Amino acid sequence: MSSFNNSPRPPAAAVPWWRIYWFRGMVNDIKRRAPFYVSDFTDAWDYRIVPSTIYMYFANILPALAFSYDMYEKMDGAYGVNEVLLASVLGAVVFSLLAAQPLCIVGVTGPITVFNYTVYDIMTPRGTPYFPFMCWICLWAMVMHWILAITNACNAVRWVTRFSCDIFGFYVAILYIQKGIQVLTLQWRASEASAYLSIMVSLLVLITGYIAGLIGNSKLFNHPVRVFLKDYGTPLAVIFFTGFQFIGKMENVHLERMPISKAFLPTPNRGWFVHFWDISTGDIFLAIPFAILLTILFYFDHNVSSLMAQGTEFPLKKPSGFHWDIFLLGITTGISGILGLPAPNGLIPQAPFHTASLCVTRKQSDDDEDNKGKVETVVDHVVEQRISNLAQGLLTLGTMTGPLLFVLGLIPQAVMAGLFFVMGLQALEDNGMTLKILYLLKDKTLTSISHPLRRVKNSTLWAFVWVELIGFAATFAITNTIAAVGFPVIIFILIPIRMYIMPKYFRPEDLGALDEPTASDFLLESVGGSWGTYVGSDGAPSPEDPGRTPVISDTEEDVMERGDSVRLQRRRKSSAARPVSRDVNEEAGSSSAGRGLQHRKGQ
Repeated sequence: MSSFNNSPRPPAAAVPWWRIYWFRGMVNDIKRRAPFYVSDFTDAWDYRIVPSTIYMYFANILPALAFSYDMYEKMDGAYGVNEVLLASVLGAVVFSLLAAQPLCIVGVTGPITVFNYTVYDIMTPRGTPYFPFMCWICLWAMVMHWILAITNACNAVRWVTRFSCDIFGFYVAILYIQKGIQVLTLQWRASEASAYLSIMVSLLVLITGYIAGLIGNSKLFNHPVRVFLKDYGTPLAVIFFTGFQFIGKMENVHLERMPISKAFLPTPNRGWFVHFWDISTGDIFLAIPFAILLTILFYFDHNVSSLMAQGTEFPLKKPSGFHWDIFLLGITTGISGILGLPAPNGLIPQAPFHTASLCVTRKQSDDDEDNKGKVETVVDHVVEQRISNLAQGLLTLGTMTGPLLFVLGLIPQAVMAGLFFVMGLQALEDNGMTLKILYLLKDKTLTSISHPLRRVKNSTLWAFVWVELIGFAATFAITNTIAAVGFPVIIFILIPIRMYIMPKYFRPEDLGALDEPTASDFLLESVGGSWGTYVGSDGAPSPEDPGRTPVISDTEEDVMERGDSVRLQRRRKSSAARPVSRDVNEEAGSSSAGRGLQHRKGQ
């Protein structure tokens, strides 16, 4: 199999580092993506759109509700359910209709939640009005996003590898778990009985949601049942345990519930339009350093979300466009500031989950001589379109109506805590850091000799994991201090650390086994292709065919345990117009069809 060599390709021609081709990236993104715009709607005539839309509606709105409660508690009610829902709608509508990467789900994230309440804690004690100040942060950040897009700054995305993505994903997962614990600690305000009942409910939500995912990945029951449990197990758990509080004597125990406001109105007593002029001139310019930090956060977070939504595990056929999308993100950031909303950006893990939910798979016999008689699951194609993202955004808008807000007001905060736990555990489960740590703890005598990490010495693997853990610890530690607004800087410097420092201490072949590009050259064409080259087992460069994605599979050990593997096939010309042959046992891909996949060794 080909591995990753971190040696930069020599440039085709010497170009001064200071030369900027203004607007070139944005123009090229539009030229590449525009021919596919009509097919982005016609290709949506596919069954996968329905379960994908429903799944992403719940996968987006439930974390949004949890984050709204977190900000409501820590910001004295400045943000609530309606603000977070409207921010999600704004991101969904703009990016589904106009983005070059419409598969990327945009909404309110954990990191922006931390950023918002940290700014609130810093500025409100000095008498600065929060919403006008935050509006100026967003307006300055909008201009900075535009500058990044115009100057083709997204070309640096090609240097983002799994190393940075895994650390950031690990941070987000631990942040979810931390938020769940924080929600439970607040339940003692009601009573001791309420607190202990809340702990029980949150753990039951976690167990139910996690078991539903396990069954979805198992061989129990038939395929439709497994897909149903994987797609809808967690939403059904939220619905059931919302009513669970009214069963028997538990009805006499008061549980803290989700705070809501009137339909389509802001949570605090204000209008939707922020009076951003009601602030001193000094505070306007004081917002600039905060805007720089917000821009760094969104540059990394949104681009990584886009990369993961278009990862090498998905056989995508339509081009990407990072420059144009960062320009759009600037627009939504500015609008959010003017409306007094938490600014939306790319969501992890919802963005890759969206693509995975659109995968269509089929069964076929394994061609490998060693696996004769076995059946492998093949990802036939991904339904690439704009409708599922748009539809889940419109469903979120409908949630802001009075009747549905009333229903949301019945959800106990304990259920939100359990939801945080489910999201955190699921994000940890497939994270590259977690997989490496589990490998190190396994009995090597029970690990396949073809496992890709067997080529790396344990001491080297431990060193690599420790570097990742230090990067995570630095990010997590700073977010728990008053300097939390600076955590985007810690995340951003992971890129040059991987580029310039780690190659001095790790051999290229070890880095090739431990790290890899986040997306293929085909999808990174917008930013000049991926950094480095793919190197074959003989050490010779093996440029990737732009017409196909790398062949990938589950880890060898997983293949041995489950008896199947996953292989991505050559891209098809149309995701809807060319149906799979009737003699093939086709099955709709589950919501996690592409999760946790790695390059197959020996291909």
